[in-house]
Amino acid sequence: QVQLVESGGGLVQPGGSLRLSCAASESIFSIYAMGWYRQPPGKQRELVAYISSAGNTNYADSVKGRFTISRDNAKNTVYLQMNSLKPEDTAVYYCNVGTVVTVATGKGGYWGQGTQVTVSS
Repeated sequence: QVQLVESGGGLVQPGGSLRLSCAASESIFSIYAMGWYRQPPGKQRELVAYISSAGNTNYADSVKGRFTISRDNAKNTVYLQMNSLKPEDTAVYYCNVGTVVTVATGKGGYWGQGTQVTVSS
């Protein structure tokens, strides 16, 4: 079964940066869309960004201009570069891989275990 492993989370001060990585156990990224979701404490899960198999990207309004999603198919890895972090970005971040429809809706596809991002002074 395909496994997704997120890494790169941690504790940073407001204004700092982190880069999250999601690595797949098999060579599937070239045909699937890839996305990042997050769940802030006490709130529902929300879509952060996704990138299609053609390289088209989509971002939530709350992260536009600060976050960048990218992929490296040769390494079966998707990244989320997070700059100018705010306390409101604190959440568990999850990787999702599947069709454009499944990634855009968060329904189905493959999911990682999540990585904690905490932004606090």
